[in-house]
Amino acid sequence: MIIQLPTLKPQLRSSETPRCAVYGQCGGCSYQDLSYTDELQLKEQSLRELFEKSLGVSAEKIAPILASPRTYHYRHRLDLKMQRTQHGVFVGFNPRIGKGIVPIDTCPVAREEIASLIPSLTQQALQRLPSHYLQANLVVRCGQEGNVHWGGIGKKSIHLEPKDYLWVEIQGRKIFYSLDTFFQANLFILPAVIDMIRRFSCWTPTTVFYDLYGGVGLFGLAMIDRVKKVVLIENEIASVRLAQFNKDYHQLPNFDIIQGKVGVHLDQVIDDEPQAEKIAFLDPPRAGLSQDVLDVLIRRPVFKKILYLSCNPSSLVNDLTKLLKHGGTIETIVPMDFFPRTKHLETLVVINA
Repeated sequence: MIIQLPTLKPQLRSSETPRCAVYGQCGGCSYQDLSYTDELQLKEQSLRELFEKSLGVSAEKIAPILASPRTYHYRHRLDLKMQRTQHGVFVGFNPRIGKGIVPIDTCPVAREEIASLIPSLTQQALQRLPSHYLQANLVVRCGQEGNVHWGGIGKKSIHLEPKDYLWVEIQGRKIFYSLDTFFQANLFILPAVIDMIRRFSCWTPTTVFYDLYGGVGLFGLAMIDRVKKVVLIENEIASVRLAQFNKDYHQLPNFDIIQGKVGVHLDQVIDDEPQAEKIAFLDPPRAGLSQDVLDVLIRRPVFKKILYLSCNPSSLVNDLTKLLKHGGTIETIVPMDFFPRTKHLETLVVINA
């Protein structure tokens, strides 16, 4: 079952002028011709219809959408395509329709530090591009402090040394990430998201927090002072390397890190700390939970609550359908606009397991 939020409803169309010169050509933004108020209304309405139709969720369980503090210049990462053609070398995005490249010299949803770098990036990348390369995929990223790094040409070009790690400060604690690790794209909305999660009433000094698909440890690090222990499980080696760096940097003995497949290792450690209250935080890839993770959650219902953060309504609804069949109930649903001016929507679902 494939479910997608619509790109536009004509009755909500407003007359805002798109800021991007190639809006409608590249495959990124969808809502630059709407006011932000209309965009939020559309996203919230679409999500409500999806959950009411697919899962029978009552409207009062869906919270108002959490807006982004910035609607432009919020993304701290761009994935750019570099292509050599008979007319020259260009940097840009895949087109909305067809093949090729849509060249750009700026991007209004990228942070200013990245957007202003794009013209010189083309020249920098061209100096590194071997003559036989027809194309390359570039990763450009900055941290809270605005320092920009990029890579994508040559082996280990997106590997950063610790002195160059990027960071964002959450709850007074620096959280480090790299070019080659996953991290939430909108740093400006993160404080409000973390604050909301911390205000949930489920946290106690005896809680063990299972940070599944935990990446570099963002959510575990944000909750470490509210719980007894964090158990992070992550398959990607680069992310585990940064999670270990974050743990060591903050000297956190109650922060366990496990590298490997989530389903396999969760099955092995789920019965540890038998007297503790357990809460699972799920932040899987767009495809959703792997079958082995679903099997463990269904077969061994030890968690008091499951917090499921998803960037894909389709896979989220599919996974929730399976979890709810085995006794789980939805406590609340919070839509969050991590990606203004695009059709994407992040959703946090709190499940009483």
